[in-house]
Amino acid sequence: MAEQRNWYLICYDIREPKRWRRCFKLLKGYGKSMQYSIFRCRLTKRELERLRWELETALAEEDSLLIVGLCPGCSERIIARNTKEEWVEEPPRFHVV
Repeated sequence: MAEQRNWYLICYDIREPKRWRRCFKLLKGYGKSMQYSIFRCRLTKRELERLRWELETALAEEDSLLIVGLCPGCSERIIARNTKEEWVEEPPRFHVV
Protein backbone atom coordinates (compact mmCIF):
# COMPACT_ATOMS: atom_id res chain seq x y z
CA MET A 1 0.00 0.00 0.00
CA ALA A 2 1.27 3.45 -0.89
CA GLU A 3 2.32 5.83 1.87
CA GLN A 4 0.07 8.79 2.54
CA ARG A 5 1.34 12.16 1.34
CA ASN A 6 0.68 15.39 3.22
CA TRP A 7 1.33 19.04 2.46
CA TYR A 8 4.14 20.79 4.33
CA LEU A 9 5.06 24.45 4.37
CA ILE A 10 8.83 24.84 4.83
CA CYS A 11 10.36 28.21 5.71
CA TYR A 12 13.96 29.03 6.48
CA ASP A 13 16.19 31.97 7.32
CA ILE A 14 19.80 31.36 6.34
CA ARG A 15 22.38 34.06 6.91
CA GLU A 16 25.15 32.92 4.56
CA PRO A 17 24.52 32.98 0.77
CA LYS A 18 26.39 29.75 0.03
CA ARG A 19 24.31 27.76 2.55
CA TRP A 20 21.15 29.51 1.33
CA ARG A 21 21.79 28.39 -2.28
CA ARG A 22 22.54 24.84 -1.15
CA CYS A 23 19.26 24.61 0.80
CA PHE A 24 17.28 26.30 -1.99
CA LYS A 25 18.53 23.73 -4.52
CA LEU A 26 17.84 20.89 -2.10
CA LEU A 27 14.26 22.01 -1.49
CA LYS A 28 13.60 22.50 -5.22
CA GLY A 29 14.02 18.73 -5.51
CA TYR A 30 11.28 18.14 -2.93
CA GLY A 31 8.69 20.83 -3.67
CA LYS A 32 7.78 24.14 -5.24
CA SER A 33 9.13 27.53 -4.27
CA MET A 34 6.42 29.99 -3.28
CA GLN A 35 8.83 32.76 -2.28
CA TYR A 36 12.61 32.90 -1.87
CA SER A 37 12.64 31.12 1.48
CA ILE A 38 9.21 29.45 1.52
CA PHE A 39 8.45 26.11 -0.12
CA ARG A 40 5.42 23.89 -0.31
CA CYS A 41 6.05 20.16 -0.48
CA ARG A 42 3.80 17.10 -0.68
CA LEU A 43 5.75 14.41 1.16
CA THR A 44 5.43 11.06 2.87
CA LYS A 45 6.70 10.78 6.44
CA ARG A 46 9.81 9.01 5.15
CA GLU A 47 10.56 11.77 2.63
CA LEU A 48 9.99 14.41 5.32
CA GLU A 49 12.48 12.78 7.69
CA ARG A 50 15.07 12.47 4.92
CA LEU A 51 14.58 16.14 3.99
CA ARG A 52 14.91 17.20 7.64
CA TRP A 53 18.15 15.24 7.96
CA GLU A 54 19.57 16.75 4.75
CA LEU A 55 18.63 20.27 5.86
CA GLU A 56 20.07 19.79 9.36
CA THR A 57 23.42 18.76 7.87
CA ALA A 58 23.44 21.84 5.60
CA LEU A 59 22.30 24.43 8.18
CA ALA A 60 24.48 26.17 10.75
CA GLU A 61 23.65 26.95 14.38
CA GLU A 62 22.65 30.52 13.49
CA ASP A 63 20.14 29.47 10.79
CA SER A 64 16.40 28.96 11.36
CA LEU A 65 14.11 26.29 9.94
CA LEU A 66 10.33 25.94 10.26
CA ILE A 67 8.35 22.97 8.94
CA VAL A 68 4.57 23.19 9.24
CA GLY A 69 2.42 20.14 8.49
CA LEU A 70 -0.94 20.96 6.94
CA CYS A 71 -3.98 18.74 7.28
CA PRO A 72 -6.24 18.34 4.20
CA GLY A 73 -8.73 20.83 5.65
CA CYS A 74 -5.99 23.39 6.28
CA SER A 75 -4.62 23.09 2.76
CA GLU A 76 -8.12 23.68 1.34
CA ARG A 77 -8.45 26.95 3.26
CA ILE A 78 -5.18 28.47 2.05
CA ILE A 79 -5.63 31.83 0.41
CA ALA A 80 -2.94 32.79 -2.08
CA ARG A 81 -2.79 35.95 -4.11
CA ASN A 82 -1.20 36.32 -7.56
CA THR A 83 -0.73 32.59 -8.01
CA LYS A 84 -2.49 30.28 -10.45
CA GLU A 85 -1.76 27.04 -8.66
CA GLU A 86 -3.94 25.47 -6.00
CA TRP A 87 -3.11 23.00 -3.26
CA VAL A 88 -5.36 20.21 -4.47
CA GLU A 89 -5.22 16.57 -3.52
CA GLU A 90 -3.87 14.24 -6.17
CA PRO A 91 -6.34 11.62 -7.42
CA PRO A 92 -5.51 8.05 -6.35
CA ARG A 93 -3.23 6.24 -8.77
CA PHE A 94 -5.07 2.95 -8.35
CA HIS A 95 -8.59 1.69 -7.84
CA VAL A 96 -9.42 -1.20 -5.51
CA VAL A 97 -12.34 -3.31 -6.68
